[in-house]
Amino acid sequence: MTGERGTEVARLIGIIEQFPRQTILVLGDFVADEFVFGEISRVSREAPVLILRRREMHILPGGGANAVNNLADLGARVQPVATLGDDAAGNALAEYFRKKRVDPSGFVRKNGWTTPAKTRFLAGWPHTAQQQVLRVDREPDGLGEGTIEALVRKARDRMADVSAVLISDYGYGSATPEVVASIRGRRRWARPATLDSRYRLHAYTRLDLTAATPNEAEIEAAHNEQIGGDASRLDGFARRTMARLNLSALVVTRGRHGMTVFERGRMPQPLAVFGGDQAVDVTGAGDTVIAAFTLALAAGATVLQAARIANYAGGIVVMKRGTATVTRDELVAAIRSDANQECAEPGHGHPK
Repeated sequence: MTGERGTEVARLIGIIEQFPRQTILVLGDFVADEFVFGEISRVSREAPVLILRRREMHILPGGGANAVNNLADLGARVQPVATLGDDAAGNALAEYFRKKRVDPSGFVRKNGWTTPAKTRFLAGWPHTAQQQVLRVDREPDGLGEGTIEALVRKARDRMADVSAVLISDYGYGSATPEVVASIRGRRRWARPATLDSRYRLHAYTRLDLTAATPNEAEIEAAHNEQIGGDASRLDGFARRTMARLNLSALVVTRGRHGMTVFERGRMPQPLAVFGGDQAVDVTGAGDTVIAAFTLALAAGATVLQAARIANYAGGIVVMKRGTATVTRDELVAAIRSDANQECAEPGHGHPK
């Protein structure tokens, strides 16, 4: 591996090596991803449904908590600011991050509030692969002014010491345009600020964020129109979103089609999906993408370099089951493997 490709690989790895020096503030909606595993024993006599013999249950960080988990496993110092209820799901998330030595001082514990939780039931016959057969969601009511004020205060107290800000909005109240506006105040962001918003991408106007990482379906929902695989329509929607939010960049994830990177004054840059296009589990992949993208920006990457690192991270994590994370070692190995494969292809290195 020589020449320009070898230089770029060295740059990407050099950026990843800087990850442990970064501190990322995550303002996010924390979700408990619960996975209940079991075996199908028989069909119920009470109704035409399968009876699941429960074997085990795992609780993993989801939503904004999954972004925090990915940042921690990538080696960054993380300052999470989020609301947790005083329920079993909230306690489980707090305990998970305590064991991982993530600073818990930014958590706002709210009595009587339901921590968002998504319970997935996975079942199969004995000696067969387990598949998801049902998902049950538990969702909270509003937060209240006192909780919101506490979130803003905790975020402001941490702003001076962070390398970047990541906003993970799943619609549960901890990360909203109003909260972000209060944190920002009248000053511009002094460091990269990125956004992942599930339901209200276009509500983040006049906040001068650096970049957002929506998936294609979220772009379609924001514009109330279908893209239908049309690259020119995707380009038009992306440019309109960037103008509306005053973004420097937009990274649109497109499932098996990889991602497309949009920057001001530059042509769109498509990135092919890394690894196979038959994902094992896409749960939480968007959280991995924005975590790796934000951390790379904080470490000095260009937008395109950060997107390439995030593309590798997303390709790795969708080949794992459940809500998963990626590590620095996995990223470096993937980048080197991909470069070596390119070098081995017939005709590599010849002018196109």
